[in-house]
Amino acid sequence: MPLPLYQAKTVGFLSLDAPFYERIARQTDARKTVNAFVIPARTGRAWEVRAGQVCRITAVEGAQVGDLNLWNRENPRERFWASRTKQLHSAHMRVHDRFWSTLPYLRPMATVTADSINYGFDEDGAGCHDLLGTRCDPYIHKMLTGQELDCCCHSNLTRAIAPYRLNELDVHDVLNVFQVTGLTVEGHQYYCKPCPAKRGDYFEFFAEIDLLCALSACPHGDMTLPIWGPDAVDPIKICRPLGVEVYEVDSQLLQGWRGPLVADYQGLHGFAA
Repeated sequence: MPLPLYQAKTVGFLSLDAPFYERIARQTDARKTVNAFVIPARTGRAWEVRAGQVCRITAVEGAQVGDLNLWNRENPRERFWASRTKQLHSAHMRVHDRFWSTLPYLRPMATVTADSINYGFDEDGAGCHDLLGTRCDPYIHKMLTGQELDCCCHSNLTRAIAPYRLNELDVHDVLNVFQVTGLTVEGHQYYCKPCPAKRGDYFEFFAEIDLLCALSACPHGDMTLPIWGPDAVDPIKICRPLGVEVYEVDSQLLQGWRGPLVADYQGLHGFAA
């Protein structure tokens, strides 16, 4: 069997202190809620999570996919890099996987601490919390249907980050939270399955640096109806809200923890000094 391409020469690059993150996930009684809100169905919102805080995304009314973007709050040029995260970990994010940032920074922005679904991989090889795909957008919608449509995750995220002086060009490839996907056997083509989240299911991450987050409650809802093609319908009846909570954790849990440094590559990319 082929081996994963991205393997570290030493374990230090990808290793983490698993007991630390397990304590963060387990010791919830001392948490203090610093922000909590619900994103209505088919809309988006942006919010901040400070380094050392925990953010939880919850399916408050049942199955619903969410498209998540992350940026460095102080420097939005550093943002979540879905492709590299997929190469370093898996096509579907799991507990202890990390959200890696773009070049030239290349460091963990956040670490997954809890996932109540714990989907694993099913009989078709599909997994949950998808990095294979990206956000729905009005450009591909018009290409496929000929129709103008603003009710897409790309547009939701664009509106959500506008108060932070960011724009459409800052929206990037997402983590599709609660979304089950895979590749077909015949053509290795992207497919989605129904969202497995039930009321109260959650996905949680620990902020390694100060973050700006944005989430779209996907207008495709729980992915049980066809969106494009001859049988497409408006999926509004399968769309639900998503909840977001941000917590301060017990300060004792953070003793010894330090935020990650940016990549230490010192080369000149082949340019003369």
